Amino acid sequence: MATREDALLVRAIAETVQPLQGTREDFDPLLDLVGDARCVLIGEATHGTHEFYRLRALLTRRLIEEKGFSAVAGEADWPDAYRINRYVRAMGTDSDAVESLADFQRFPSWMWRNADVLDFAGWLRTHNDRRPAREKVGFYGLDLYSLHASMGAVLTYLDRADPEAAKRARHRYACFEHFGEDPQDYGHATTLGLSPGCERQVIAQLRELQRERESLLHRDGPLAEDAQFEAEQNARVVQNAEEYYRSMFHGRVSSWNLRDTHMADTLDTLLAFLARRSGDARIVVWAHNSHVGDARATEMGGAGEVNLGQLTRQRHPGETRLIGFSTYRGTVTAASNWGGAAERKRVRHGLAGSCESLFHQVGLPGFLLDLRELGEAAGALRERRLQRAIGVIYRPDTERMSHYFHTRLPEQFDAMLHLDETRALEPLERTAGWERGEAPETYPTGL
Repeated sequence: MATREDALLVRAIAETVQPLQGTREDFDPLLDLVGDARCVLIGEATHGTHEFYRLRALLTRRLIEEKGFSAVAGEADWPDAYRINRYVRAMGTDSDAVESLADFQRFPSWMWRNADVLDFAGWLRTHNDRRPAREKVGFYGLDLYSLHASMGAVLTYLDRADPEAAKRARHRYACFEHFGEDPQDYGHATTLGLSPGCERQVIAQLRELQRERESLLHRDGPLAEDAQFEAEQNARVVQNAEEYYRSMFHGRVSSWNLRDTHMADTLDTLLAFLARRSGDARIVVWAHNSHVGDARATEMGGAGEVNLGQLTRQRHPGETRLIGFSTYRGTVTAASNWGGAAERKRVRHGLAGSCESLFHQVGLPGFLLDLRELGEAAGALRERRLQRAIGVIYRPDTERMSHYFHTRLPEQFDAMLHLDETRALEPLERTAGWERGEAPETYPTGL
């Protein structure tokens, strides 16, 4: 049952929000909020909700068309996303957008191999085809899971650019060969002292690529700039992934901080590279709310974790905007366990007292809330309140423990988009289990 304080807060929020009408003009206040910001980070409350992906793409289109944003950077592995980058900038061999998504094979493939990303990639290619090469908008990945794929990409580049350097790189990367294809086996073995690590080798490889950058570019000319940058970033991924997989066995805080710091460093590297290429750089980031919302406002920060949103705000003060999403109920594409099949699951109603429950009481199908202009609601919303986060795994039977944390919303985000009822993201490969969805009798009724 809602408290009197919550009822007053709901009324104050209702007087502040802008209802979403399903038109292009819904995003006008967000474009005003963005202003001259160079980094706009757009979140998602789940990794499997159609409306989050669709609205994020529509907002990004306006940022590209009207604000001159020059790149999209997602919570995706660098080599997989770079294939999309080649396609949308007409640099690759893929004949259509579907082919450009083909490298997203690692779990959870549906995060990027889905209908909404496909539509956006097609739109971005059409947009870019009307522009000169240096004005084409790129698509990049910020994540670091791609240890083996990134090593392969470095070797492919060096085989073409410098065969002797390729031999040296193969010798260094051979350090990983006896651990197999699962990088967690490497982390486990090195943590237990069963095998020496490969840290020295991967650092040496990155440094050699950086050292030879100018000579390679001088020899091969400006057209080689993108290829050198791609290879250098892959080498950086290898270095940080090696450290990440070792850190996984030292606790969540260590590995989380390493991963989000890598994403923030990659964003800064992209900003610098794009600024050198075109004289300006403005980037839209697509990632989960847990990466985008400022960790200092949440339980994460209290536990010692940092995240991409916090680091970007600190590194680019006044030039960063953080936008979150929420939903109260509906369906979601998620797995029951790591590595499991994509399922279409029911999303439980938001818990009483949570941000989701509070927004549901506003009584609108969807709305935009500018958290910097709250009026009477400001003080009450700054109190700690539960917020839901569904990643690639959803366990509704332990939802409070598995999917909620406390946050101070106005410090976490600059704005929120709430969709009261949402539906599951559509994977490109829809299994019979996904089509069937979750049977009513399996839907939990209690915690």
